Amino acid sequence: MKAVGFHRFGGPEVLEVLDLPEPHAGRGEVRIKVTAAGVNPSDTVSRSGQAKALMQKADPNLQYPPGPYVVGWDAAGVIDEIGEDTPDDLAIGDHVMAVTLPVGTGGAYVEYLVVSANSVVHTPAGWDDVAASTLPLNGLTARRALDLMALPPGSTVAITGAAGAFGGYAIELAKADGLRVIADASEADSVLVTKLGADVVVPRGDDVARSIREAVPDGVHGLADGALLDDKVTAAVRDGGRIATLRSFTGGHQREITWHPVHVMDYLRARTELDRLRQQAEDGLLTARIADVLPIENASEAHRRLEAGGVRGRLVLAL
Repeated sequence: MKAVGFHRFGGPEVLEVLDLPEPHAGRGEVRIKVTAAGVNPSDTVSRSGQAKALMQKADPNLQYPPGPYVVGWDAAGVIDEIGEDTPDDLAIGDHVMAVTLPVGTGGAYVEYLVVSANSVVHTPAGWDDVAASTLPLNGLTARRALDLMALPPGSTVAITGAAGAFGGYAIELAKADGLRVIADASEADSVLVTKLGADVVVPRGDDVARSIREAVPDGVHGLADGALLDDKVTAAVRDGGRIATLRSFTGGHQREITWHPVHVMDYLRARTELDRLRQQAEDGLLTARIADVLPIENASEAHRRLEAGGVRGRLVLAL
C-alpha cells in the first residue's frame, strides 16, 4: 500500500512515498481506507528525531523500533474491513474518524489504517473527511486537559496558545462545560479567538500571566498551557489552582498549585470521549479549522509550512 514516511530522522526532506505491506483488521479492529490525515506538530517532532531523543533520555534502556517510520495521529475515511467483536454501530462503507498511535509504521499517513474499534467513531454529520481528520488528536487532548483539571461550572479557566488547534478546541469545550474563558492571542488572532468563544482576550507572550492577573485579579481557577510556557504561567493561577501542561512540566509545589501532565494516550481508546466530540461537532459546539489541503505526496511541504509557524488551523494530507 502507499504510505508516506521516512527511513532516517531529519528535516522535511526525509519524507518519501513508501510501499508497505497492506494491513488487515483483526479481532476488535477496523480497517479504514484513509482519505484525509491531519498534520500535527508532534509529527514534525517525531520526524526530526526529537521524540526518540526525549524517550531515550527518560529511559536509556528503551529499544526504539527500527524504521521505516510513518507519523500522523489523525485519520478519516471509509471502513472497508471489520474484525470480529467490534461495536455493532460500525459497518463497512461508514465514514469515520480515528486516532492512532504513530509508532513504527502505525501512523496515519497511509492508504489503509488498522486501528482498535475503540479509537473510531463516525464522522460528524455535516463534516466531510477533511474536516473530521482535524478533530481527534487535538479535540481529545483538549478534553483530557479539562477533565484532569475538573473545574466546576462557573469557574474561570485561562488558555494559552488559544489560536492553535488545541487552544481553539479547549476554548469551545470549556465554554460547553460552563466555564469562563480567558484566552491569549496576538492582535491578528484576537477576532478569531473571540469568535471561538473566549470571554476575555489578553495579549500573548512570555508575560501573559501578568495580563491574565489584570483581567482576573484573584487569579484563574485553572489554566491549559497550549503555548508551552511552563512556569511562566504559574502567576496567573490562584492559590490551590490547577494547570494542565502538554509536555509533562510539573513546576514544583508552590502555592499548592496542582500540575496535570496531559497525555493523549490516556484517551487513545476512549471511544466515549471521542464520540462525545462527534456529537458536539454535530451540535455546532466545535469548529473545524482547516488551513489547507495538500496531496499526501506533498507531506514534506506541509511539514515545512508547519515548522515555519503562523499556520492557523490544521494542514491536511489528502489521499
